[in-house]
Amino acid sequence: MKLLSVNLGRPKAVPYTDQPEGLTGIDKRPVEGPVRVAAPGAKGAGAGGLAGDAVCDTRHHGGDEQAVYAVAREDLDVWERELGRPLANGAFGENLTTEGIDVSGARIGERWGIGPEVVLEITSGRIPCLTFQGHIGEKGWVKRFTQRGAPGAYLRVIRPGEIRAGDEVRVLHRPDHEVTVALQFRAMTTERTLLPRLLAAGEALHPESLAAARTWMEKYGEAKQN
Repeated sequence: MKLLSVNLGRPKAVPYTDQPEGLTGIDKRPVEGPVRVAAPGAKGAGAGGLAGDAVCDTRHHGGDEQAVYAVAREDLDVWERELGRPLANGAFGENLTTEGIDVSGARIGERWGIGPEVVLEITSGRIPCLTFQGHIGEKGWVKRFTQRGAPGAYLRVIRPGEIRAGDEVRVLHRPDHEVTVALQFRAMTTERTLLPRLLAAGEALHPESLAAARTWMEKYGEAKQN
């Protein structure tokens, strides 16, 4: 399991974002390392976890719970075949493109060691938006991406440090619950009755998903669970 590339984006003006200045940082490109990784602070501060990476939509991106976004190269390859065109590392706006890891099959709270220093912890899957659709340039992309159910993973920074392409990725801790990134994503998008199952992941879960699961239980209890 390894890190194929570390990808950073700079602010870019595009016609497909609703940001006031029309800027997005989704167009990420591989860079030569090393790149510093650290917890960026509260959401809304306009920072992600990688030094030099732009976060323009501070409503939905950045902050400690979404400090880093990872996508498996294997998932990009599946989409390449379906779309009939190449997708470079970073094409989905991911900071980390991995090889040999089932990113969407990883568990919430799973911890990865990358290189000699960095430790990251999985919090949630990525919810697609219209900026993502505009960047990919495919009609109905949000729906197609959601239906596939392999969203890639957001991670928080447990231990900061430097990473670079080629670094080994090691699973340091895998929780004993069964709440995967894919399950969390389905619960938050197409299958809301799965929300109670997210509670097994506890405080490792992204706070917005944890709040959604608790609200569901308060409203429905056990009655509407799958």
